[in-house]
Amino acid sequence: MKKDFGTIVQIGRVLVSEEVVTDYFCCDYASCKWRCCSEGDCGAPLEEEEAEKLERCYGAFSPYMSGQGRDAVAQKGFFEIDFEGDMVTPVVPAGGECAYSSIDGEGNCLCSIEKCFLENGCSFRKPQSCSLYPIRITNLTGGGIALNMHHWDICRDAVTKGRKEGVRAYAFLREPLIRYFGKEFYDALEAAADVILRQTRA
Repeated sequence: MKKDFGTIVQIGRVLVSEEVVTDYFCCDYASCKWRCCSEGDCGAPLEEEEAEKLERCYGAFSPYMSGQGRDAVAQKGFFEIDFEGDMVTPVVPAGGECAYSSIDGEGNCLCSIEKCFLENGCSFRKPQSCSLYPIRITNLTGGGIALNMHHWDICRDAVTKGRKEGVRAYAFLREPLIRYFGKEFYDALEAAADVILRQTRA
């Protein structure tokens, strides 16, 4: 359906905004050093079941965290509630970075949970909102969900790199989109993207 704010792609119960398809995006880690994990007003959005997974797997991935991160979890718990009333990961009070992150020797802000997962030490990879960023998920009345782009100043290098390399946001996030929504969903999104992008170029 066509609205003033662009085309909305509906795939089952999922509504995908046009920007997910049309926006260029490809993380430039060398430039940003994962600043999305270390800056912002609050932590990453969490699903209720993810808070349970964080608590269950904490013993496995906590050794990868910084001392400040472990202190933040000890003080705040495995999650906190942000100013909009949503469940988010706790942040380190002094620096603002996610408590579950850690800084390597080159100043890169890495996810301790994912690092542990990749080394076969954890069954939980990381929160869905982190894997899918810059796509944000909104739960809709009636059980559906909406996928929209989140625009953040610190990701301008990712937009520049995506445009230079011809990578759209949905294509950059192919693996996590398939992981959470399935291959059939991604194939349908890719087919819709082909149509939308042809219309955009026309």
